[in-house]
Amino acid sequence: MSQIEFFVLLAGLAVVVVLQVLVLLRSRGGGGGAGGPTGDLAERIERVEREVRMQLQTTAQTSNAAVVQQFDGVRRQLDEQSLAARHEQARTLKLFADSMNQRMLEVRVMLETKIKDLQADNGARLDEMRKTVDEKLHATLESRLTASFKQVSERLERVHQGLGEMQQLALGVGDLKRVLTNVKTRGTWGEVQLEMLLEQVLTPDQYAKNVETIVGSGARVEFALKLPGQNDNGTPVWMPIDAKFPKEQYERLLEAADNADAEGVAQAGRELERAVRNEARTIAEKYVSPPHTTDFAILFLPTEGLYAEVMRRPGLADELQRVNRISIAGPSTLTALLNSLQMGFRTLALEKRSSEVWQVLGAVKTEFSKFGDVLAATKLTLERAAKNIESAETRSRVMARKLKTVEALPSETAQLMLGGELDKGDLDTE
Repeated sequence: MSQIEFFVLLAGLAVVVVLQVLVLLRSRGGGGGAGGPTGDLAERIERVEREVRMQLQTTAQTSNAAVVQQFDGVRRQLDEQSLAARHEQARTLKLFADSMNQRMLEVRVMLETKIKDLQADNGARLDEMRKTVDEKLHATLESRLTASFKQVSERLERVHQGLGEMQQLALGVGDLKRVLTNVKTRGTWGEVQLEMLLEQVLTPDQYAKNVETIVGSGARVEFALKLPGQNDNGTPVWMPIDAKFPKEQYERLLEAADNADAEGVAQAGRELERAVRNEARTIAEKYVSPPHTTDFAILFLPTEGLYAEVMRRPGLADELQRVNRISIAGPSTLTALLNSLQMGFRTLALEKRSSEVWQVLGAVKTEFSKFGDVLAATKLTLERAAKNIESAETRSRVMARKLKTVEALPSETAQLMLGGELDKGDLDTE
């Protein structure tokens, strides 16, 4: 608290005391007259009151003047301090601006130096990369051109080889044509193709070659399939398959068709039908003899075109099947037939082995029942062992509770005291 504020408070307290005294005196002298000592006292009090008021006003004015003067001093001091602060801040900002300008100049110089070095380095690297790319492009171009010329040379060589092979093929076609002009050779070719189909689909014990289906006749069919017989002595029932190739009639038919010769096509078709009927009649007479064979045989035509032409003849296939009991088959048709027969052979084998399978299953069932008894006995043994283990655990817990108050010895001392007994116990356990 300042000195001025203290005087102001002191004056206020004095005023309050004087006013209280005046109030007290007025209250006591209210019953008397206006004259006498009391009136003088009141005048004096009023005089004192006026003096006090004047003194208070003087004090207040003095205090106000002092406060104003003090405030003026504080204002001047603040103005001086703010002016000094502004000067100091301006000087600091100027120094900072000068420092920043100097730093920016240094950074600009350093950046320009770095950029120049970087440009020089990039130029050198670009030159090296350009040289490397040129070298690689040159090497790649040379290698690719060399490879392309090599591939062209190899392909030209293959073309020359292909021309030579085509010439050889033309010679081979001519040789094949000369071979097929012989009837015996054509039959051998059809036989070879039939044998290849049989080898692809069936096993060697499911068919036979050059079989005498009619005993004592001396006529042997090219191939015959082994079908299971009705008797129990293992004698098979043969299904004859013979390959035929009426080449001359078929070629005349194709030539007439190419020349758009309708009469030639009809004539060659009749000749082809006559040849097929003769072959079917021969097969039926030589190789079909139930019950040693099936009541039908198969006439194999080695080409799909010939087979399609024969099947296209109206009523020819039905007539051969009905009259001569001969079925016509081409390569694809015979393959499907052989696959069907193979599935039948597998089914028959499964039927023969079914009794053996049932016996094995019966033995397995017997052994399985014994295995169940063994499992039950094992279960009882395991349950008994589990009960013994639980009893031992209970006893060990009881012993542990009883030994809880006993002080444990060090392990070395325990080993020295119980070493011999423990070793003996281990030996007894072993």
